Amino acid sequence: MTDSAPPTEDTTPAGPGPGPAGPGPDRPGRGAPDPGSDPGPEDGTRRPGLAFGRPFGIPVYVSPSWFVVALVVTLMFEGQVDDVVGRPGSYAVAFAYALLLYGSVFVHELSHAVTARVLGLPVRSVTLHILGGETSIGREAPTPGREFLIAFAGPLTNLVLAGAGLALHAFAPLPDVALLLVGALTYANLLVGVFNLLPGLPLDGGRMVRAAVWKATGRARNGALAAAWIGRAVAVACLAFGAFVSAGGGGGFGFLGLLWSAMVAAFIWVGATQAITAERIRDRVPLLAARRLARRAAEVTADVPLAEAVRRAQEAQAGAIVVVDHDGRPRGLVSERAVLATPPQRRPWISVGDLSRGLEADLTLPADLAGEDLLVALRRAPASEYLLVEPDGRLYGVLAVADVDRAFAGT
Repeated sequence: MTDSAPPTEDTTPAGPGPGPAGPGPDRPGRGAPDPGSDPGPEDGTRRPGLAFGRPFGIPVYVSPSWFVVALVVTLMFEGQVDDVVGRPGSYAVAFAYALLLYGSVFVHELSHAVTARVLGLPVRSVTLHILGGETSIGREAPTPGREFLIAFAGPLTNLVLAGAGLALHAFAPLPDVALLLVGALTYANLLVGVFNLLPGLPLDGGRMVRAAVWKATGRARNGALAAAWIGRAVAVACLAFGAFVSAGGGGGFGFLGLLWSAMVAAFIWVGATQAITAERIRDRVPLLAARRLARRAAEVTADVPLAEAVRRAQEAQAGAIVVVDHDGRPRGLVSERAVLATPPQRRPWISVGDLSRGLEADLTLPADLAGEDLLVALRRAPASEYLLVEPDGRLYGVLAVADVDRAFAGT
């Protein structure tokens, strides 16, 4: 499950632990809600790993960190395989287990993605990484029912796989190696499925709690905050459990198990905290208004020296400089960053036209924009400054993205 804009992208990871049956978290992550060749995910962002394929048209990536976990799982599981298959064959079987384990994670994530697609939501990508997997969904579910179904699809898949493994183990005559693999995968899927049903964000169970509270109260915000605070409690419990088992020496848990518990706990805590922060950011969205955040603009022609333009802006108590033609029509915006980067001794010899950016259509915005409409306009054409105009076309001022960021931060 990032942010100058209110987060609306859902990511839902699920992952294995360091051994045959360790779970990893399922969390919703958030980003800008742009809807979604394989140059990258469907939203046009940089690819999060090595391209692995496009089942159902959904880009799948494998993070380089996955190979680290695959190596660790192989080395740890090999000790169990060695009793059945001698070396070096035991390493091949252990590596096959690592692949099958992440195959279960992949199916978990794909179930999230396919369910979201069926319910009409755009899916950007599926990524396998060090803590399991992550499904990036282009926007949030519009109803608590859809939120619940998308979240439940992942753990349900793991539980179905565990049930299939139990049936296979009980009724199918399997050789010793296959029996070992089926047993380990059954236990892993059962643990991952149950773990992800824990009732706190960013786990799938937390998203289900969010949906339930949302349904009961009519407010998604209430559900997110309740599930996020429960998620923090789950993180603390996870760390405490790892410390308790490690201190008691139970089941060979050891230092590596304690370290993994700490990583998972930190991951859950961060995800829950991000959810709380996201809701606080959402609270500020309706308060954003282009008119309130606008800077007064000093109007100069392109041939005016930068030093003179800065002097006029200071004299007029303006926070921005707009390049206009000789008829007073806006033609460009002078970058504040470029002005600050120009040494004072050079400013008399540089014209403002040299530091201006032409006014493309998306850089001119109505001064009355506010709330989510304002954020959508800013995401449509990313820039550092925008020209604000009145309904009759007159110049109102300049909107700096830095001021929007400060408004989000509450400073």
